[in-house]
Amino acid sequence: MQHHTDTIAAIATPPGEGGIAVIRISGPESIPIAASRFAGKDDLRDAASHTAHFGEIRSASGISIDQVVALVFRAPHSYTGEDIVELSCHGGTLVTRRVLEAVLAAGARHAKPGEFTQRAFLNGKLDLSQAEAVADLIHAHSDAAHRASLDQLRGSVLRSVEQMRAQLIQSSSLIELELDFAEEGYEFQDPKTLLGQLEVSVARIRELASTFKFGRVWREGVATVIAGEPNVGKSSLLNALLNEERAIVTQVPGTTRDFIEESLSIEGVEFRLIDTAGLRDSRDPVESEGILRSQKLLASSDLVLFVLDASRPFQNDSIERLKQVRDADPDRIVLVVLNKIDLARSPEKEAELKTNGFPPSRVLCVSARTGEGLNRLQEAMLGAASSVSPKPAEGSVVVTNSRHHDALVRAANRLEMALQTLREGKSGEFVAVDLRGALNDLGEIIGVVTTDDILNSVFSRFCIGK
Repeated sequence: MQHHTDTIAAIATPPGEGGIAVIRISGPESIPIAASRFAGKDDLRDAASHTAHFGEIRSASGISIDQVVALVFRAPHSYTGEDIVELSCHGGTLVTRRVLEAVLAAGARHAKPGEFTQRAFLNGKLDLSQAEAVADLIHAHSDAAHRASLDQLRGSVLRSVEQMRAQLIQSSSLIELELDFAEEGYEFQDPKTLLGQLEVSVARIRELASTFKFGRVWREGVATVIAGEPNVGKSSLLNALLNEERAIVTQVPGTTRDFIEESLSIEGVEFRLIDTAGLRDSRDPVESEGILRSQKLLASSDLVLFVLDASRPFQNDSIERLKQVRDADPDRIVLVVLNKIDLARSPEKEAELKTNGFPPSRVLCVSARTGEGLNRLQEAMLGAASSVSPKPAEGSVVVTNSRHHDALVRAANRLEMALQTLREGKSGEFVAVDLRGALNDLGEIIGVVTTDDILNSVFSRFCIGK
């Protein structure tokens, strides 16, 4: 159990004006500090845990600042595991700041980003994966991200990693025991049994790591690049999908010099729409840089909406550019968007695309100006998202965090080395070293093994007050 000697305070609600704001105080002196500024029927020093008290917050000179409701939580039954007082005041920017200033003047220190959740982790209220889930839950923009974060907060990753570590600890302890009695020649575990156990462990770790492919999409959204040649209506399509004038649209080719990114939610699935510079050969250094950035974004995308102009003949290299984008990554889904069908619609163009390997289900005819065909395009985008990020089996654990994925891959690689050592009949000392390394890698996920760098990286992403 970690104990802190100082008391921290911060505004726990978003900045700005609202009906209510919350000032959170945590630490050994949180109740006396709050009591010294609280005037009400009850003395907070005598308050029972999990009780609410109405009164006023006053400055050191006794001037009334605001009416508040003080919630008292006594250790260890609180979010941080310490004594906590939460003051709910009116949500004005000025009054909230004045209440916080009164608390700080009474002896509290202003909290750092994520310091409340960090104390919850250090005091054993959350493991590190659950602490990270708090930040992910706050930043979730889709139903899938929300569900995954909530599952992780409930301990899904913790339970999976603990089960894996338990099996490895058992195997490692028997090997260590054999090393202690090496001169006597004792064998505490059959090598074939150990080999089988490690093979099962590797398979389980690899399987969990593989869920990151769609877990990342859940957390970050489907990276959707709107690509194509200049003046085919890419920015108009972005505006139509968002239903707002987000990008500048002109008749001049090459208007978009840099990318524009916006989020779109379709039936609970988040798409990160990225409007890019038109793909063509250009001598303009600024436009050329925009095209280079477009190509980099294409390389890292999950889904591409490749826009072609349905109202004019295809350029000689239009289909070739489209095929290059499709063939660059077989796992990436490319939807061809024939735009401007309000001006002209040619079945011959659709037939030409089919001839070049683009089935009708991947070719969508739309008008960004009138909105025709946008519903079908969105349905196709949802279908593509299901392919990029298939729904896992009910109750299965999904890895959404790149740090967790990296640790799982390192652990699996360590165990592969241990397996190779066993198969070659080498000393158990080498196996023991690799098993300890794998245990440390898995321990990093839940915080059994931590460094200051890991903790700083995790909690620096939090907002102040959480």
